[in-house]
Amino acid sequence: MINKKKVLAIIPARGGSKGIPKKNIFPLAGKPLIAYSIESVKASKLIDRVIVSTDSEEIRKIAEKLGAETPFLRPAEIAQDMTPDLPVFEHCLAWLKKRENYIPEIIVHLRPTGPLRTGKEIDEAIRLLEKYPQADSVRSVEKPPKPPYKMWKPDGVFIKPFVSYLPGIKDFHTAPRQSLPLVFQTTADIGVFRSKIVQEKKSIIGDKVLPFLLRRPTVDIDDKTDFLIAELLLKKSKS
Repeated sequence: MINKKKVLAIIPARGGSKGIPKKNIFPLAGKPLIAYSIESVKASKLIDRVIVSTDSEEIRKIAEKLGAETPFLRPAEIAQDMTPDLPVFEHCLAWLKKRENYIPEIIVHLRPTGPLRTGKEIDEAIRLLEKYPQADSVRSVEKPPKPPYKMWKPDGVFIKPFVSYLPGIKDFHTAPRQSLPLVFQTTADIGVFRSKIVQEKKSIIGDKVLPFLLRRPTVDIDDKTDFLIAELLLKKSKS
């Protein structure tokens, strides 16, 4: 809780995965992947409760054993490969309101695929949102290895710059990176948003977004190579 506002963490963890079967519970350094997200919530001082939204009975049992709540199984129609985030959160918040009359003011979105986050970082992101009442959300970001100004897109048999124009810089796609505008890319680590924007704006991001810049390496686990990278980064952080 912060400033008398209820803070709920939601971890979306469906059972299916194209790249790695049962990815969300695949072992990472001896623990199921989802354990790292649940442990980071336990290390937070501001989160009141944590719910895992899953369609899998197996994930449900593991999550409960790790200390998370799983009061429902997510309907199959919103647990598909192409299911966006919004309906998952709409379902969870509607279920809680109807069954418990529980309406949290702040939601923390934790993807299992971002296992390197810490409870301290989560709390910093929550406090950042509270510092700016006009903000809708906070998203963890990092500086990309290649900015979009250096990217290209198909144009028939040719390619053309992804960004078509940048004032004051000719041939910006070949310019030194330091001379280009600063940009960020989002990461899988942390999302924090005001629950009211789900209904008011049909979004979990909104219009006024604050950056939470990560100053450490991160990984968004998609394949087995990412698991190896994450394991190395975990060992490095402990040492």
